[in-house]
Amino acid sequence: MVNLVHLTIDNKPITVPAGTTILEAAEHNGIPIPKLCYLKDINEIGACRVCVVELEGKDKLIISCNNKVEEGMVIYTNSPKVRMNRRKTVELILSQHDCRCATCVKSGNCTLQKIANDLNILEVPFQQELEQTPWNKDFPLIRDSSKCIKCMRCIQVCDKIQSLNIWDVESTGSRTTVHVSKNRKIEDADCSLCGQCITHCPVGALRERDDTEKVWSALADKKKVTVVQIAPAVRAAWGEALGMKREEATVGKIVDALRKIGFDYVFDTAFSADLTIMEEGAEFLERLQNGELKDRPMFTSCCPGWIRFIKSQYPHLVPQLSSAKSPQQMFGAVMKTYFAKSIGVDPENICTISIMPCLAKKGERNMELFYEEYAGHDVDIVLTTRELVRMIRSAHIAPSTLVDAPCDTLMQDGSGAGVIFGATGGVMEAALRSAYFLVTGKNPDADAFSVVRSNNLNHGAVCAEIPIGDTVVRAAVVSGLGNARQLIEMIERGDVHYDFVEVMACPGGCVGGGGQPIHDGQELALERGKNLYFLDKNANIRFSHENKDVLKLYEDFMGKPLSHKAHLLLHTDHNAWEMPKRPR
Repeated sequence: MVNLVHLTIDNKPITVPAGTTILEAAEHNGIPIPKLCYLKDINEIGACRVCVVELEGKDKLIISCNNKVEEGMVIYTNSPKVRMNRRKTVELILSQHDCRCATCVKSGNCTLQKIANDLNILEVPFQQELEQTPWNKDFPLIRDSSKCIKCMRCIQVCDKIQSLNIWDVESTGSRTTVHVSKNRKIEDADCSLCGQCITHCPVGALRERDDTEKVWSALADKKKVTVVQIAPAVRAAWGEALGMKREEATVGKIVDALRKIGFDYVFDTAFSADLTIMEEGAEFLERLQNGELKDRPMFTSCCPGWIRFIKSQYPHLVPQLSSAKSPQQMFGAVMKTYFAKSIGVDPENICTISIMPCLAKKGERNMELFYEEYAGHDVDIVLTTRELVRMIRSAHIAPSTLVDAPCDTLMQDGSGAGVIFGATGGVMEAALRSAYFLVTGKNPDADAFSVVRSNNLNHGAVCAEIPIGDTVVRAAVVSGLGNARQLIEMIERGDVHYDFVEVMACPGGCVGGGGQPIHDGQELALERGKNLYFLDKNANIRFSHENKDVLKLYEDFMGKPLSHKAHLLLHTDHNAWEMPKRPR
């Protein structure tokens, strides 16, 4: 039986379960309390002091985010005393915050900006003192210390969710600040570039490196043929920032927007996701049948945040990674070779651009490509979903004018299996669908392996035993690097054994990526993932091995999965680049 507590908030009688915080009790009853630092179960330290409330009978104001309700409490959330205190607190925060909102990527979507506006703060009465800390602007993750409000969210998210401890508090008193832990530069830290610190920052202190001007320059270069790919997870989120309903924000409208911006060719990364399944699935079956997975599983390799994590935290497990490139990199390699020959353009004159839900993809694009006379990169520029939105706005494209347009031919097809790459469990499910066909010669029911889907962001690993022919495949799916660490430790101790493990760095998979639109205090990964599964359910093709454009690519150019040319272009050596190791 649940114990109930009776109290009054803003003259409204309220009954809530015991153990509920004042903040939660108020919000569950339609009484919002402003807050800056609070993240449920992650950051409940009351650092910002903005969520203070007045408790009748007590002189001092109390914090609502970590004080629990008690029987008979009488609370005021917006009394004159509360308003005066909250206003002064926010004014003090603003005195140490760069308030040039017009040049901030979070303008219009900034929690501090909204609270200051709601409090009608028109000027700051305190002397402004801004912290200025040097930062490597070439790194994919940018931190502006002059905007940091010391809410500690980045520290807690990185520690509790991702288990990497990249951020830490420095100094004490008025000099307290946040910086890279252990006095390191960010480029020397074992940062996975998951970007979860960015999506949980309430202001603009953390952001992605903006590469939109590089794209505008490429579009203006008459010698360049611009080829852009759209990742599956992007279609599940891009419309959020443009006020579009989920059913309106189709991938076809992204295609239309990109054509209006001026791209020469537009493709769907679902095509190269299918290609990845062909290579990774064939590799898994080969390694399984050769007995290479008796001691440790094969890990998926399509998430660059996960690759950075395993290289820095568990370098001895790198050989267990699939050697298949990610869909982004496979797409770029195909563009610079097969596609370049098909349209009669030198690969040096092709600029490949990716639109990704991910920050780590900006680091992954540094991977080099060597083929015949060409020496360069698979992918030239990576934009996040947020950068895509900024480009659409910069081009003055009204979302209401967009129509569904098809991708360009030659690599137009994408299966539902490719689309669900964007959700946690999607890579595993897609791979199992095709592995089943490769072993048995017939398709399974397309939803036969839905058991590997996750419906809880806080869940650890989703595990399943999947019968394929005469073999039972022990599979595990995990998202969030803290969860991945727990799973790896269990594997290393011998507590569990799997044949195939999918890991996504971001909770919920790419749909919850560090480059997606930001909604402060909301976790939308599962909701976005449902959209991708809906698209898969209604797709004309639901198996990667039935993608006609992928089959034609093999017939005309690659030969077959795991062929010499496929290994040359679609696989990689994970030891070809160095990753800073975790501090001991």
